[in-house]
Amino acid sequence: MELLLIVAVVGVVVYFVSRSQKSSSRHTAATLDDAKADARQAIERLGGQIYNLTGSDDASRQALADAAERYTAAGSQIDQANTPVQARLAKQTALEGLYYIRAARTAMGMDPGPEIPLLDGQKAAGAVTESRTVEFEGRSVSASPTPSRATPNYYPGGRVAGRPVPAGWYSEPWWKPALVAGVWGMGSVLLFSTMFAGMAGVPYDAQAFADGYGDGYADAQSDMGDVGDQGGMGDQGDIGDAGGSDFGDFGDFGDFGF
Repeated sequence: MELLLIVAVVGVVVYFVSRSQKSSSRHTAATLDDAKADARQAIERLGGQIYNLTGSDDASRQALADAAERYTAAGSQIDQANTPVQARLAKQTALEGLYYIRAARTAMGMDPGPEIPLLDGQKAAGAVTESRTVEFEGRSVSASPTPSRATPNYYPGGRVAGRPVPAGWYSEPWWKPALVAGVWGMGSVLLFSTMFAGMAGVPYDAQAFADGYGDGYADAQSDMGDVGDQGGMGDQGDIGDAGGSDFGDFGDFGDFGF
């Protein structure tokens, strides 16, 4: 009799555990499907904008090229997404592409279109608020809040390899070596300090940049309000060339050149 009772209890436990696991699995699958659908909506919106616009100057053409790059990356990411977090990273990549579309429209004197949700780390990174040109490693590097022949390279703002890059227009994509390699060069702190020291709208000094506050304290302080809109599910990305992605810790990557 006791043996039958034990068998019955074990059977009940196994039943409820199995039921709970199946319910959890269905919930996870549904959450992933929802996240994928949300990301695909942003990706499709980006694709439609890319195919409907043609750049009329260097700034708009470069912004559209960057948007197309993000579109390709987002498509690859969503195809490989197996978790809601990975699907969300694909959406972030697509949203970044939409910022490039907005920049291209601005450069061509068009209505920039509807507002776009904030990217991870974008608020904390700040934005260029005045035109500046500095000498760095034998060349001139310029930043401006508006596009021009001298500053045709746009960045929507956010983190690159764990460090903040303010939104704005630049003479060259000085963040790209870190984007590709995942680490910043030794001269990056000097460039950041020279370019942005005392600039309103950029809440970092060189030491904060070097210490990684762009990926820690400052984001925690400035991005708390974004958690509800963005999901608070991590950095912008560790998947491929998503732009503004969090590839790793600040380190020495030799000369900061191209």
